[in-house]
Amino acid sequence: MKNNIKVERAIKSLTQEDLANKVSVSRQTINAMEANKYVPSTVLALKIAKVFNKTVEEIFILEKGD
Repeated sequence: MKNNIKVERAIKSLTQEDLANKVSVSRQTINAMEANKYVPSTVLALKIAKVFNKTVEEIFILEKGD
């Protein structure tokens, strides 16, 4: 699953640490998601989408085979 977290963070001028604090995870978790090495739980995906005022589908993109 791909995502637009890095792009959305840049638009809002948030660091990985800033976003991590807003959704109550570690910076390393945000880093892993941006590198497509970690798929978030539904709750975490919803929290991230809420921070960016977007839908989950606007942030996370299912790829063929996911």
